Amino acid sequence: MRIEPDDPGGDWVAQGVYEVSPDLYRIPLPLPSDGLKAVNVYAMRDGDGLVLIDSGWAIEDAREVLEKALAALGHGIGDVHRFLITHVHRDHYTLAVRLRREFGNRISMGAAELPSLRLVADPKRPPWASMFIQLSRGGGQPLIDQLAAEAAAAAEQVDSEHTASDWEDPDDWLDPPVDVALRGRTLRAVPTPGHTRGHVVFVDPDRDAMFTGDHVLPHITPSVGFEAEIAHSPLGDYLQSLRLVRGMPDRTMLPAHGPVSPSVHARVDQLLDHHATRLDEMAAVITHGANTAYEVASRITWTRRGRRLDELDLFNRCLAVVETSAHLDLLAEQGRLRRTVTDHVRHYQA
Repeated sequence: MRIEPDDPGGDWVAQGVYEVSPDLYRIPLPLPSDGLKAVNVYAMRDGDGLVLIDSGWAIEDAREVLEKALAALGHGIGDVHRFLITHVHRDHYTLAVRLRREFGNRISMGAAELPSLRLVADPKRPPWASMFIQLSRGGGQPLIDQLAAEAAAAAEQVDSEHTASDWEDPDDWLDPPVDVALRGRTLRAVPTPGHTRGHVVFVDPDRDAMFTGDHVLPHITPSVGFEAEIAHSPLGDYLQSLRLVRGMPDRTMLPAHGPVSPSVHARVDQLLDHHATRLDEMAAVITHGANTAYEVASRITWTRRGRRLDELDLFNRCLAVVETSAHLDLLAEQGRLRRTVTDHVRHYQA
């Protein structure tokens, strides 16, 4: 493996070490799912070692690629003196936990991820407990039945939350907004809840860049609400976080999935427009007789390819209902819909 200049127009998932700017490198690590193929881990030279933004999924393929990439930089895993984690999801956090057991690396993550981390680390917690609660609220009993029946198979394909041994506390709970002093520079951790409650982005003012994690992605719309500790208003949190980032100076976007992009603001504007359109679309479906999140999700299309709900795999059907619930709840908070609850199922009327 050799170091190459990063080409935003190239195949962003191709394995390699890509120089984004002097002493900063993008390393795509493989994921075991059919949907997202890779997660970007960013390595920056810092003193006589490295700092990594996110770590990848704790699978052997990802570790092997990371070891080869760090070797190309003249380092080993033991030279990573700190992992800065954007959020608690498995593809960003668990490889750092596994490597720390061997090498003693330091891990830092946003403090608001603590409730979710404690839940997923509990070996007595039933698999998919939070997802079942959210699907039940959304009237998604057919999906609950399928997920319960196919849990073992689904866990091999998706960001499963219930392998308790993969999870441990970080060394540092960051309380953003806060400066994170490294050996050779200081980053700024900014709270951006929505994708998860404790998601943070890291601003590198010297490089005029932002490590956006899953908060702002160039090609896909980040999910909201998929976490163990269920937020009160995940979409409301997410939109507020987008506006917070939009109010900051524009910077180069270093995302967790997708190529490096020249403008955070340009993509934030697209995401805000997307969700405004989506809210209107879902409100209109309610006026035409849909009553629950499951019914609404079944009547609209998903992904850029315009797929119907039943054309998605099981996990993404579940995510679609969770996201629909988040939109409908926000519409209720805004007074555009009326929400009632019967037998734990949330019903919506115009």
